[in-house]
Amino acid sequence: MSCNNCHLNGGQREKSLPLVAIAGLFPEYNKRSGRQLDLPGRIVECFLRSENAAGRLAQNGELPTATSREVLAVSAYLTWLSRNTRNGKQPPPWRGKNVIPAASLVPLANLDRMRGEAMFVDRCAPCHGRDGQGMWFGDKKAGPLWGPASWNDGAGAARVYTLAGYIRYAMPYFGPGNLTDEEAQQIAAFIDSKPRPAYPFKGQDYRGMKVPVDAVYYTRPATASANGEAVIGGDR
Repeated sequence: MSCNNCHLNGGQREKSLPLVAIAGLFPEYNKRSGRQLDLPGRIVECFLRSENAAGRLAQNGELPTATSREVLAVSAYLTWLSRNTRNGKQPPPWRGKNVIPAASLVPLANLDRMRGEAMFVDRCAPCHGRDGQGMWFGDKKAGPLWGPASWNDGAGAARVYTLAGYIRYAMPYFGPGNLTDEEAQQIAAFIDSKPRPAYPFKGQDYRGMKVPVDAVYYTRPATASANGEAVIGGDR
């Protein structure tokens, strides 16, 4: 995984989690971590979770920090993306658009990962492959959606409704917005039923608050099956 797998076009594509003009919003309170995060701290969180740097701890004995070379480089890039924009706590109008409306949310128990899989094969596999590991297109490769090379189970995309919002507005890559709210949720439920690396610090998340209902890899409300897959809507 790389930043560009989710923040498309170097963080400059609309409705693909754009990062233009966000540097001035930090420090910002993060509910999951339960604390204020400055820009480098938020980048560290992305590295640890979405790019599974936490899972590589055992390999090299290091975790990224606010002063790591890569973190400083991304921080400098995001600051550059925010040049000539007004700093302040008012989010730019293009932020926060990858959200399924509350009235359109399908209860997790009604999401069927087999239906989601059928939709995935039809709409997503041409780029991500039936195995979800991503197809090559010249020197570009679609990101892996599960397995050891994907985001870990503490990432934002490991939440069904969060992932569904991204899918709904940013995917398919060459025709974003062609999926319905319900289709995006079914596909997200399938993807987030698959095994992925474990984030080793999940016990420190959501302190003092309920675990969100769509955080299916956490202790509540989902349970894990014997093969490490999250259980969503039974196993119909």
